[in-house]
Amino acid sequence: MIVNEKHYIYKVRSGDTLYSIARRYGSSVEAVERANHLYDPVTDPGLIFPGDVLVVPSPSIPGESVYVVNRGDTISSISTRFSTFVDLVAGVNQLQNPNVIFPDQQLIVPTFIYRIQSGDTLFAISRRFAIPLSSITRANLGRPGYQEDVIWPEYHLLLPLPTSRNIVVCSPYPGIRFSSGQRLEGQARAFEANVLHQLRDDNGIIVSNERFTTADAAGPIYGNFSTTVPFDRQPTSSTGELWVYTRSANDGSIQDLVRVRVYF
Repeated sequence: MIVNEKHYIYKVRSGDTLYSIARRYGSSVEAVERANHLYDPVTDPGLIFPGDVLVVPSPSIPGESVYVVNRGDTISSISTRFSTFVDLVAGVNQLQNPNVIFPDQQLIVPTFIYRIQSGDTLFAISRRFAIPLSSITRANLGRPGYQEDVIWPEYHLLLPLPTSRNIVVCSPYPGIRFSSGQRLEGQARAFEANVLHQLRDDNGIIVSNERFTTADAAGPIYGNFSTTVPFDRQPTSSTGELWVYTRSANDGSIQDLVRVRVYF
């Protein structure tokens, strides 16, 4: 189950308690325990250690994934963790100098949360969302309770959003059931702010013809874009891909293609 709420990705430091972490980020001890499965057999109930990486949900606030910078972090290391690009992380956070970040700085990262259900496996989750298992593991490194062979119901799994160097699609999330008129939102660094999109089913049928929308800023700035995706014909398969991209000003070829797995 995809969870549409703001959450913080926080590495435990010496002196932290679950209460102090939960209070700092508008959560509760119970919510943090549940999101990270801080129970037997992972750990004694509620026990945390310096270096543990926790997902801290803020259930009352819809929104994005926020990474709390630790000492020694770089934009490069953060980008690698979430299978994205330095340019994109620096751009969507409007960093003047991507080489300078500070402990406790909060950075938006292209990640969403999946709450594990009974019967799930990581392999099935990877296939459903078309996200490589290696990328899922890298995003969840250092988290108590994360193992590739054993997962726990209610655990909040970090899943990287599909991105290119210049585009991130924030909505729809991968793996949703897509219908005509679905909202498309994201950020892009695009020449003249033009962002294109089309929808294809897995038989290669173009369900929604190529259209364009305009971001609220043009390159070299990352601007926000928002539009809807109508169907021009009915899908002929149960799965497909939403394509979001730009085209080269030189030869019209597709650039910065982002593919989002969808279901019909």
